[in-house]
Amino acid sequence: MHEILYIEDDVEIGNIVKEDLEQRGYRVHWITSGEKALDVLGNADLVILDVMLPGLDGFTVGQRLKKSYPAIPILMLSARTSVDDKLQGLQFADDYVTKPFHPDELAARIEVLFRRNQQDFSEEIHLGHLKVNMSANRIIRNNGEEIMLTAKQHQIFMYLLKHPNQILTKEQLYEAIWNEPYLEGDKTLMVHIRHLREKIEEEPSSPKIIETIRGLGYRVKQ
Repeated sequence: MHEILYIEDDVEIGNIVKEDLEQRGYRVHWITSGEKALDVLGNADLVILDVMLPGLDGFTVGQRLKKSYPAIPILMLSARTSVDDKLQGLQFADDYVTKPFHPDELAARIEVLFRRNQQDFSEEIHLGHLKVNMSANRIIRNNGEEIMLTAKQHQIFMYLLKHPNQILTKEQLYEAIWNEPYLEGDKTLMVHIRHLREKIEEEPSSPKIIETIRGLGYRVKQ
């Protein structure tokens, strides 16, 4: 069963869409603002995101989600019909539906996105005792146990995996993940990597997956 994260502040529309999609066999997690979207993304296979949200607008939320989880499709919903708004949304979104819309249209667009991404969900990287499904954002031990990471741990690990065999400096990693300048002596990245190793390494004190290259940075060998 596909899981959908639905971000919509209009309660009336939200109830209609959630009920319709659940009747079509989807599992829907509906939230009314985007501030905690990254925290609750969980195992979602697709995001439906309204542009007009309280607090962080949908464009900002969508950009953050896409940066952290580039393989998860995002479907934008908006009452705005201007070409500029659509182009802004499509810089990160995989599709764009204008309000008002018929539930059948929304369901059809969702099915297209799932079909488009289906073949990518089988892509796996094998790292020692781990199998990493890049598109489904799943990390599984050889014994079948799934490893659950925090959003930042996941971002760090995926960034390393997308640069295999490349030594990444602390500065590169920090600035890519936190999107702000690295300050010499900051231990934030080191702490996150230590906790990440505790989850993914068989022997965290002697890591085989995330290597420390002394004086340079970190590397994942494939």
